Amino acid sequence: MSTTLGITRERRTEPHPFDPEITVLIPENDVLDPEISLVVPAMNEAITIAEFVAWCHEGLAKAGVRGEIVIVDSSTDATPEIAVGLGARVICTPKRGLGRAYIDALPVIRGKWIVMGDADCTYDFRNLAPFVEEFRAHFEYVMGSRWKGTIEEGSMPWLHQKLGTPITTWILNRLYGSKFSDIHCGMRGITKDGLERMCLSSQSWEYASEMVLKSVHLGLRTTEVPVTFLRDQEGRVSHHRRMGWFSPFQAAWINLKAMFIYGADFFLIRPGGFFLLLGLILTLPLSLGPVKVAGVTYSLFWMLLGLTFAIVGLQAMYLGILAEVFYDYRNRKTQPRLREFRYTKTVSIAFGAMALGIACTVPLIVRYFQGHLSLVGDARPAHLAVTGLMFILGGFSTFTFVLVLHAATQPGVRRAQS
Repeated sequence: MSTTLGITRERRTEPHPFDPEITVLIPENDVLDPEISLVVPAMNEAITIAEFVAWCHEGLAKAGVRGEIVIVDSSTDATPEIAVGLGARVICTPKRGLGRAYIDALPVIRGKWIVMGDADCTYDFRNLAPFVEEFRAHFEYVMGSRWKGTIEEGSMPWLHQKLGTPITTWILNRLYGSKFSDIHCGMRGITKDGLERMCLSSQSWEYASEMVLKSVHLGLRTTEVPVTFLRDQEGRVSHHRRMGWFSPFQAAWINLKAMFIYGADFFLIRPGGFFLLLGLILTLPLSLGPVKVAGVTYSLFWMLLGLTFAIVGLQAMYLGILAEVFYDYRNRKTQPRLREFRYTKTVSIAFGAMALGIACTVPLIVRYFQGHLSLVGDARPAHLAVTGLMFILGGFSTFTFVLVLHAATQPGVRRAQS
């Protein structure tokens, strides 16, 4: 093997470090010690791959950065042979999904910075300089934005451009307090360290939302750069069209699923608090009997509705707090929650609530046996018993919640999760 100006002169095949189903094709002119890795999934892109690799070489040269081109390929056509012949590393994987491609590629990536995109020449990789400049300015997550850049006429379906992307971007920004302008842009950059810390799990299109959401959870230093989005070249059919008319809707749904899962606390804590308060308002004032307000009599049935609201709201709050702790990658919320729900104090409150609830049910039980196993007469013991039932259920929910909270935050469990 000879080496000239950082270029090796030997073609070879290497095994994947962890998966025997994957092989890595090393080009004849492989770059040594790259600063940046252009990591791009491909499947049957023989029409565009040669031009795309050429764009990558041009973009690296213009940006003045030493980089490698990594094609994560699951093609049945000549895509991998063309790419490796033009100087790209090719990771040959089974057909597994877009998100899984980045998971498979991570152990093979050598650059400290990563730029992702598509191999269909819809994103202009000749303009890599903005990404490199932001990386050198110590940003960890560099999101491409078609809305801040250029969208060629005919490159995006009307539904995607006017509804799908703007609406889902708005939803995500509301959920997470972020300020992204284009969460579905396929061209984006991240440090290798940041990608490793994300621990991506998405196998398909939803990886895009998972990355954005975890960049917020991890507190990565984030910025946006304008990108150019081009229409498909003549003769090429997009993957969405290959998969049928339902594909865009499926992609939108699984991306929304990722937003909701990683933002579960948003849907649980505050709404739960609202329903808990509403349930207490409907239940506690009726504990000693019916109450008439503005001609409306609030009786036992209103109490049962309030009991339902209160317990559902309390459970939602507790589940939201657990979700908040599970996604607390920076450990900023876990310790305050543990201080707020100290084990001994919270368990004491929980058992106290259950004891109070049991005491509230005693008059009803006495009335039941005095009435020869039937309930007749004054309804006040029944009202008080419903309040007691709320305290019993609430106390038990609090006890189980604090057990799970403290179990999930034990040091050994946290290390195993990471």
